[in-house]
Amino acid sequence: MSRKTIATPFIICVCILGVALIQFPQLQKLINSKKSASLEALEKEIKSESIRLNFLEKMPSFGYDNFIADLVYLSFLQYFGDDEVRDKTGYSLSPEYFEVILERDPRFLAAYRSLSISTSLYAAMPERAIALSEKGLKSLSASVPEKSYYVWRYKGVDELLFLGNAKAAEQSFATAANWASNFSDEESQMIAHTSQKTAEFLSRNPNSKYAQISTWAIVLNNQVDERTQKRAIKEIEALGGKVITTPEGTKKIIFSPKD
Repeated sequence: MSRKTIATPFIICVCILGVALIQFPQLQKLINSKKSASLEALEKEIKSESIRLNFLEKMPSFGYDNFIADLVYLSFLQYFGDDEVRDKTGYSLSPEYFEVILERDPRFLAAYRSLSISTSLYAAMPERAIALSEKGLKSLSASVPEKSYYVWRYKGVDELLFLGNAKAAEQSFATAANWASNFSDEESQMIAHTSQKTAEFLSRNPNSKYAQISTWAIVLNNQVDERTQKRAIKEIEALGGKVITTPEGTKKIIFSPKD
């Protein structure tokens, strides 16, 4: 084996790490200076971050796609979790993170949940979230990766709650039910049952409050941040439902008697 052959992977790793190191200090700088930075300065930093994300999306990966996806996801978590800056600049950069993440690793299931919440709920770009999910689904199947049926659920949530497209949501929930039914574990069977039930309600009544409450319950139970929990509870109550906390600390939904 030649020295060149041995050195090449090392050089590639160094290059990718270099890109990551370019990314993180800039984002950290934005976080550390948030208290005193002007809106103009914050927007300039956001623009710089957008340029870096665009570069990461297009640069050769040399087989390190998953590594790049993980690094960008960590950057996204910093970006999304910085409430003080997001209150000033909004969440418009959210889908750009997922353009990179899901292009590099379309089987990164946790990313789809974050995509739905950040891009549809916070950035108000459900069309873009759905388009990214649809693109990613082309690389998924009912069995690979395991529990990929959740992506159809997230897509159905976006279609119903943020686009009002009950027909598309019905198809997404039905597909989630179909994929989940291939597994015998309790979680998958529960998802298959609830997804099928939601699809049936939407089929009979596209304006079903039960289906909408059930869909907001999906958001509520997705281990989301406090702000998203409050939004979900508010929407459930507006639809006539009620959210109570059980002695075990879990959230239980009481549905409206009328659909």
